[in-house]
Amino acid sequence: MSQTYQPKKKKRAKTHGFLVRSRTTSGKKIISRRRQKGRTKLAV
Repeated sequence: MSQTYQPKKKKRAKTHGFLVRSRTTSGKKIISRRRQKGRTKLAV
């Protein structure tokens, strides 16, 4: 059997990246919430 998780940087950024998040309203909310919490990394 193969492992389930085979990471790819490009795919990760395309789905969970900062630019993708900032495009949608809900994504902007996520970023602002993470800013309020004081996260060093807001998105991938």
